[in-house]
Amino acid sequence: MKIARFSHNDAIKYGILDDGELVVLAGDPMFAGFDTTGERVPVGDVALLAPVIPRSKIVCVGRNYRAHAAELGNDVPTQPLLFFKPNTSVIGPGDAIVRPAQSQDTQWEGELAVVIGRIAKNVTAENALDYVFGYTAANDVTARDLQNSDGQWARAKGFDTFCPLGPAIETEFDPAEGEVITRLNGEVKQRAPFTDMVFDIPFLIEYISAAFTLLPGDIILTGTPEGVGPFGAGDVVEVEIPGIGILRNVARDAA
Repeated sequence: MKIARFSHNDAIKYGILDDGELVVLAGDPMFAGFDTTGERVPVGDVALLAPVIPRSKIVCVGRNYRAHAAELGNDVPTQPLLFFKPNTSVIGPGDAIVRPAQSQDTQWEGELAVVIGRIAKNVTAENALDYVFGYTAANDVTARDLQNSDGQWARAKGFDTFCPLGPAIETEFDPAEGEVITRLNGEVKQRAPFTDMVFDIPFLIEYISAAFTLLPGDIILTGTPEGVGPFGAGDVVEVEIPGIGILRNVARDAA
């Protein structure tokens, strides 16, 4: 089941995607369930938004694909390498990625995003997927020059617009059967199956929840494969996860 968050008639709503239409839900399904209002709206009549705005945190995993670690000259971590993005970095499909004036090397990183649906603390890998609401596509936009110069990643990863999410949350997605494809202006730049992850999703949830409590609506970005690179103003960046959809954003320079 694909869940979208959208704007229609000056109101923000949630809906279930069904054959080109949205079955409007009575509230946020993560908290209010899947009761419907009886209204159906054509997808073409709405503006799709980021399917979730984390109330708490976005936890990201660095160097979780061996080839990506190698392309940047880094070793593969022996434990997950964690960092955060602020929720103010989130944008939705069709929104502009703003290249900040502070950076001359802004890069894409296509990823699978895990949406947490229940409070999770000290979860075991065996039951970790019970805490997952669903999955969506993400772009862990990175100011690579600032990542290299700052010594830590908060600024390089955390600018406004640096976490596109969407287009929808798929509640029945199986990462074991999935892959991520990233395109720049229609040209494939990244393509890898999720089975190439160094640390799989159940392990990541166990590891992260042992450090801090995960709340409903929190996001885990699971890492990017090899093929990252720079983009400029006017470029179109697409992150596709078959079975979830295509997250498409155009870049522009800061005003």
